[in-house]
Amino acid sequence: MWKKTTMFSIGRTCLRGIYSCQWNNQNKRQNVFGLLHLAIREPLNLHWLHKVFLFLGLLTVTLGTAGFCIKWEEEWKTVYLSFQATAPFLQLGAVVALTLISWLVFQSYHRAKTAACKVFIMMTFLVVSAAVFLCPLAICSPCITSNLPPKPALVGHRGAPMMAPENTMMSFRKSIECDVVAFETDVQLSEDMKPFLMHDNGSSFLLRTTDVKDKFLGRDGGMNTNFTLQELQTLNAGEWFVRTDPFQSVSSLSKQEKMEASNQKVPSLSELLVMAKKHNVSLIFDLKNEKNSTGFQKSDSYYTTETIKKSGISQDKIWWLSPEYRHDVRNIAPGFKQVYHNEQDMNADGGGFLNMKYSSLNAREISELRKKNVSVNLWVVNERWLFSLLWCSGASSVTTNACHILKNMYKPDWHLEPNIYMVIWISADVISLLLMFGMYLWQRRRKNHVFRQNKSERRLPLLPR
Repeated sequence: MWKKTTMFSIGRTCLRGIYSCQWNNQNKRQNVFGLLHLAIREPLNLHWLHKVFLFLGLLTVTLGTAGFCIKWEEEWKTVYLSFQATAPFLQLGAVVALTLISWLVFQSYHRAKTAACKVFIMMTFLVVSAAVFLCPLAICSPCITSNLPPKPALVGHRGAPMMAPENTMMSFRKSIECDVVAFETDVQLSEDMKPFLMHDNGSSFLLRTTDVKDKFLGRDGGMNTNFTLQELQTLNAGEWFVRTDPFQSVSSLSKQEKMEASNQKVPSLSELLVMAKKHNVSLIFDLKNEKNSTGFQKSDSYYTTETIKKSGISQDKIWWLSPEYRHDVRNIAPGFKQVYHNEQDMNADGGGFLNMKYSSLNAREISELRKKNVSVNLWVVNERWLFSLLWCSGASSVTTNACHILKNMYKPDWHLEPNIYMVIWISADVISLLLMFGMYLWQRRRKNHVFRQNKSERRLPLLPR
């Protein structure tokens, strides 16, 4: 033991000397020396420059988190949903991490010099352990259920915009291949009062998705009323998609599909109605400029409704969303399904169809609405985990950009019976407790053994007489 202690001291002295040298490749060795310091229980004295960088790193993380909280406050609801989707797995991961960390905790406990330190260490560890072990009692995930609801139907958001240029006939044809129950689109009126499909309006009208700057050089493209439908349909509405690849999906298209996408035009509402009627698909849309109307007879609602009636499509295939002239529209087209943006308006109007952002309703609220026979469509849902969560919650349908991905899901990414999950987390907790108890006893025995050895060695002379 004396030789071992002497060699240990020599190693520590050498390490101090080496670390104090100015090596050319010091940066590459800093991590290694940091680990060695930890291994021999030597305090790591940081250079002042290191402390500055640590402070700046902490400041950056703090400011970044604060900025995220302020700018994307609405997205905290998505964070909550992600916890609902992953909470059971996070808890099991926390149990594993706690089990591994307990080794260091028990080591610190046995090395503590005072009873107060030992009590503090053990009480803190017990509180954290209790929180980790018992948190499944507070986990409320809709995917822990005995009764899995039917798969939500798919609504193509501007068609299938990951596979074709948004709001083009190619995009809607692609969405039909996904078995969508409805097309979602955006309707505006041209100068000659004909409805056409285009999302961007106002100052960005036509600029993002067409070649209006090249085709109508010097023409004010800030207003839809400056172009007739015939002029709009001369624009290229697909080249931008192939060029910019907004969803990094163009590489999955064949050469023929890329060529087709590059030559898409701005479609009229009448064209989409023909397709919807042929394939028995419903239609839901936003009227982008309805708030600018001065009366129903001159409104986008009126001209759009008249176009729909002339198409001959069954009125129950139209999910009417615009609230501005809802009652006037109902008078001339009583068969339209009325869809609402919030529960208050729906209840006041005696409706039964909600269209809301996915984060606006929690699982309990969705379940309660479905029990009242209210249809719930949630937008825009592109991720498998989110679709799985809303599936477990009981949503009727979701509006999505990724219908080609979600159509191939035949069950949620995961769901568990409550009894099965209870067996899993209790078993994990018990195994963890047994391992922790074993590590505690082993370290206690090891400490007592080392103490007895040191005590006996102190009685021996260091040098022979």
